[in-house]
Amino acid sequence: MAVAILMPKQGQSVESCLIIKWNKKAGDKVKSEEPICEVETDKAVFEVEAPEAGTILKIFYKEGDDVPVLNTIAIIGQPGEKIDHLIPQKTISVSKGEYAEKQKAITPDRSPQKIKPSIGDGLTPISPVARRFAEKNEIDFSKLVGSGPGGRIIKKDIEKALSEGVPLTPSMVSKNFLGPVKEIPVEGVRKIISERMLMSLQSTAQLTLNFSADASNLLACRKSLKSSPEMEGLSKININDFLLYIVARILPKFKNMNAHFLKDKILEFEQVHLGFAVDSSRGLMVPVIHNAHLLSLAEISKEARRLSTACQEDTILPDELTGGTFTVTNLGTMGIESFTPILNVPQVAILGICSISLKPIMKDNKIQFIPHIGLSLTFDHRAVDGAPAAKFLQELNRLIANFNLTDIKLQ
Repeated sequence: MAVAILMPKQGQSVESCLIIKWNKKAGDKVKSEEPICEVETDKAVFEVEAPEAGTILKIFYKEGDDVPVLNTIAIIGQPGEKIDHLIPQKTISVSKGEYAEKQKAITPDRSPQKIKPSIGDGLTPISPVARRFAEKNEIDFSKLVGSGPGGRIIKKDIEKALSEGVPLTPSMVSKNFLGPVKEIPVEGVRKIISERMLMSLQSTAQLTLNFSADASNLLACRKSLKSSPEMEGLSKININDFLLYIVARILPKFKNMNAHFLKDKILEFEQVHLGFAVDSSRGLMVPVIHNAHLLSLAEISKEARRLSTACQEDTILPDELTGGTFTVTNLGTMGIESFTPILNVPQVAILGICSISLKPIMKDNKIQFIPHIGLSLTFDHRAVDGAPAAKFLQELNRLIANFNLTDIKLQ
């Protein structure tokens, strides 16, 4: 019996996947569980497998297409078999009701997820599928009125506007006089990152506080772990691991920083699910160390290395990139002395780790140069006021300055 192959739903927040490579074509025979194509989300690359053995009778999307989850991408069966009942009427995004029914049928162990709107030009609510369709056809959707929930623009609104002839976006300036130029399409992960960064800045009230903490003890502890025979197995622990451990331990005392802002409510979390930025070959990724507040220094270091490697090797799982309650991003290894991190919404705060440099401090009636590490805390002022954010930094400063291996959970 012929079966439809649906674009699987990966993780809790994935709405669509980009087909980057077809391993098979129409007419090819496939084995059960044989990978037929590779797809990419904003979080990971994974393979779509054949549910059973047979022949690929039809393929509905080509490489480079961004396909909504749970849409039929291909049909497998026997040559000559009737497949009319499996052919989708339109290769477009499913409605909310259809989405829930399909998801219920395919993943009964998961509750249906609401499709979250993305933010388009300015504050125009528009679905990701509609946005991509509008950009592909150079449609200016900023003044359209959407027919979706809450006035959100959906794909059929763009199709209607296209048929009625709405204004196109401004044409690009001729590039002939610029000389040789390499044109790089903004797609895949790069496109998702750009949209999320813009949405973060447009939809939140971000404020950054800069601070510096005495790093003398951090450096001494790092040297001790690296050189002491008694610390065998902990020699790979670095300054970043120390800071992840400290942040994970302090956040339960500052639940207002370990929180999500959802416009009409704030969610403060008891548990710490600590995200940290990783520069991968596919772009910025933020894996999450779940329940970081319960882990020892060695466990946090090991998990951070595992997740970083998975990001670099494109083996990271979607669920390992979701569920963060607070994020740490480190540019100090590149010599950055201060910067303004961008919130990983809906989280209310993100901590930037900067470089360690000598700072002149008056001590014992004379100036001494003490190594200090820079800290840049960005927070959403809608959820947290300046004073509580400053108190968080003060406590973080105290813990860093007094960091001692004998006072922490090493293993």
